[in-house]
Amino acid sequence: MRSYFLVTASAAALALGAGALARYRSSRSSIAEAMARPGTGLDEQGRALTRGVLQWFIIPLWTAAGVADWWCHRASAIEETTGLKETFIHLAMLGEAAVPLIGGLALEIDAPLLGLMIAAFFVHEATAMWDVSYAVTAREVTPLEQHVHSFLEMVPLMAVAFVSVLHWPQLRALAGLEVETPRPLIRRKREPLGIPYIAGTLGTLLSVEVLPYLEEAWRDWRAHPGRFEPPATRSATA
Repeated sequence: MRSYFLVTASAAALALGAGALARYRSSRSSIAEAMARPGTGLDEQGRALTRGVLQWFIIPLWTAAGVADWWCHRASAIEETTGLKETFIHLAMLGEAAVPLIGGLALEIDAPLLGLMIAAFFVHEATAMWDVSYAVTAREVTPLEQHVHSFLEMVPLMAVAFVSVLHWPQLRALAGLEVETPRPLIRRKREPLGIPYIAGTLGTLLSVEVLPYLEEAWRDWRAHPGRFEPPATRSATA
């Protein structure tokens, strides 16, 4: 498991470093030189279809998988097994996913932001491994929950892949294959997703992802006040 964490941490650092390098290279090139390169992105129809799948299939699928995972926790009486510690791990994973999600909803995606998204995916994967490695020491992780975990791990990868396709020149800049056009580091989207969609997405995630896990944390705390892990878990892992 330690080697897994080292690999994922190295991959995350590599993605962040590539983004920073792309930004540095772009600052040393002229806008005219960068604009002279032929475009390699999708046409308008391809962009619309790809964005539609990302917005209306991938994100809802991730949301549904999160709800299913919370239900599996509740069915396994998590408050009496792994307790608050596992709930905190899940809240950490939500935070890891929130950073690239909010950035993708509101900001223009350039190479550094794309690098951050890829790095967040690897950090999320490492945390997911920590979560499961801890959970199996104190409670039964059913086949259904394992299947739900497969969605929770792969849907973020699908999201990053679709974003990369939508912003192919930025992925090429991240890989060092072309120089990114110099631009401000943080910019609002040129093609806004619209306030109704952004508000609806964030509101849905808050109500069916964040609040259920906060409710789970409250159940954990109420079952064993002041304890990060139930007593049975402490003795089993000692």
